[in-house]
Amino acid sequence: MTYNEFAEDVIRTINHGLDEDNHILCGIMGLVGEAGELADAIKKVYFQGHRLDIEKMKDELGDVLFYFAYLSETLGIRIEDIMKYNVAKRAERYPYGFETERSVNR
Repeated sequence: MTYNEFAEDVIRTINHGLDEDNHILCGIMGLVGEAGELADAIKKVYFQGHRLDIEKMKDELGDVLFYFAYLSETLGIRIEDIMKYNVAKRAERYPYGFETERSVNR
């Protein structure tokens, strides 16, 4: 499956009764909520003795991806543009790969 196929399916399954502002709010609230669920699952592994459940990680990452696609599609920002922007930002920040000094003193 390609990202575009995934994004098309995301749009198929959203609430089409919402206006654009509410799609943006739903997208960001969903993204933050699902990222929190992912963080909570990891917290349980590192601090509460749970085992790392790869299927749970896949489930939560899928939910994060759903809301990422929902929000980016709602905003009309193509994934390719987001990726290019992020690569350029990291190339400027870490031209030779990660360096602690550059991270601390940005």
